[in-house]
Amino acid sequence: MARNTARGSRPPSSRQRPARRRGGAGQAALDQRRQQVAQDAARLLAEGGGADYTRAKLKAAQRLGYRDEASLPHNTDVERALLDYRRLFQPDAGDVLHQAREAALEAMEFLAPFQPRLAGPVMDGTADASTPVTLHLHSEDPDAVPRFLAQHAIPAEPGERTVRLDRARRGRFPAWHLEAGGVGFDLVVLPLAVLRQAPLSPVDERPMQRASAAQLRRTLEGPAGD
Repeated sequence: MARNTARGSRPPSSRQRPARRRGGAGQAALDQRRQQVAQDAARLLAEGGGADYTRAKLKAAQRLGYRDEASLPHNTDVERALLDYRRLFQPDAGDVLHQAREAALEAMEFLAPFQPRLAGPVMDGTADASTPVTLHLHSEDPDAVPRFLAQHAIPAEPGERTVRLDRARRGRFPAWHLEAGGVGFDLVVLPLAVLRQAPLSPVDERPMQRASAAQLRRTLEGPAGD
């Protein structure tokens, strides 16, 4: 369920830079267009599901009649708009997220031998009821996880996920999808070294937010449970 890796508009080349500079009303109008695209993209994501920020931005820009790349907001702006949309128009989103995190904690305790980390939309708060819980498991033996699941008679679908380890390295890693208690889980098996440095987020290309079981438990026990 990885989200898309595009970050919005690319930096202009040195030739383009003078033409792209704006000030005063011009910059304000550009900022307004980007905000409109971010808000419409967030609505599309919230109502249609999925996590393809680039596709949502392009569709929103087309709907609004904006053809220039400069009008595309950064993924982080879409993420903030999506969080705002869920708070305003999906009042049960907080309960859904809390339940998903509780299910994640239970699964993490069960999968403790693999030092699991919660990642993805359930971690960053943009998940909805159809979003699977993404757990990063860590092992040098990629067959250890399917053996563990088989020993406990837990059926799971094999697959792969692309993960960007850092700015120079990207790889495809074993993944397993399963359903438990009406909740979907994506288990991505990563090398032990990834415990020390989180993979890059597809939203902002910075180390992604992740939580251990202990950190997630503290979050759930907090005043707002988030």
